[in-house]
Amino acid sequence: MLERYRTVYQGGQAEIVEKKSRFIATVRHVEKEEEILAFLEEMRKKYWDARHNCYAYTIGLNRELTRCSDDGEPSQTAGRPMLDVVLGAQLYDTAVVVTRYFGGVLLGTGGLVRAYSTAVQAGLAASDVIERIHGISLRVNMDYTDYGKVQYLANQKGFTVWKTDFADSVTMQLLLPASQEGSARSAITESTNARAEMVKEKELYFANHDGEVLTFDR
Repeated sequence: MLERYRTVYQGGQAEIVEKKSRFIATVRHVEKEEEILAFLEEMRKKYWDARHNCYAYTIGLNRELTRCSDDGEPSQTAGRPMLDVVLGAQLYDTAVVVTRYFGGVLLGTGGLVRAYSTAVQAGLAASDVIERIHGISLRVNMDYTDYGKVQYLANQKGFTVWKTDFADSVTMQLLLPASQEGSARSAITESTNARAEMVKEKELYFANHDGEVLTFDR
């Protein structure tokens, strides 16, 4: 299991023009083969009149499904360069389709490789990419007198305060990297003189995005 990985949160689209040929890159987050098949079908229908709809994708945290297609372009001039850009950006669960409308001028092997690579780079630049962290949800129950101490500790250590409930006591749900569970428990125990009660609720992936906490199964 990866401790952290980069993936697309919201896919984007970008277009470049090379010697009158239009290259439209569309990026999506995908986690299942059915999703990639649906995405490819959607792009083929949307750009039914295009000369080529080349694609590249990688699915799975072990890259179980990693494929690419030149879709009629000369071998190794489209799909593989596209995939190299995705892998080079260290992205997982990501798919990209580059649609080409031929402009009447042949680009040659090198020109095609550059154009498809540049189109994917532009598409990724237009997408919203996040880093997902393998972590745990740690529930901390404490007296009000210890709340400030745990809050300070969370800020100091960089733990994410997911939720806080105030009742007869304070219950705080922290998200932190799984590898830091032991040190977090020790620090909270020391800070509260062992008064705080801690329960590991579940393992999950989480990310911080524009001040919003996002959680994922993987």
